[in-house]
Amino acid sequence: MDNNMVGWFEIPVTNMNRAIDFYNSVFKIDVQPQDFGGTLMGWFPFDEGKPGAAGSLIQNEAYEPSDKKGTLVYFNSEDVNNELNRVEGAGGKVIQAKTQISPDIGYMAIFIDSEGNRIALHSRT
Repeated sequence: MDNNMVGWFEIPVTNMNRAIDFYNSVFKIDVQPQDFGGTLMGWFPFDEGKPGAAGSLIQNEAYEPSDKKGTLVYFNSEDVNNELNRVEGAGGKVIQAKTQISPDIGYMAIFIDSEGNRIALHSRT
């Protein structure tokens, strides 16, 4: 395979405006809302020249947020505490503080977003 395994991800939401506000606040980004015939999406910023997968928030009856089941998405960070320190103020909940995985791999943390999804962070420091 010539590419990394993950090419796209979608995070289910029940309230797109609330979710966009949450992710913009926590990550200091500008999520771009899109409407595809009633399926609402909030595209995360993406740069072709940088490593990592593209992804989106998605609001559709076929998608259901979950804090216990399903895939766990890890967002890259310079230091997981940067974003973790903004989670609760934005309406989320920290469920695992910054924790070292190993000296070679770095650190991780887990939070619940404004929609009830379990989301992770990863940083080398």
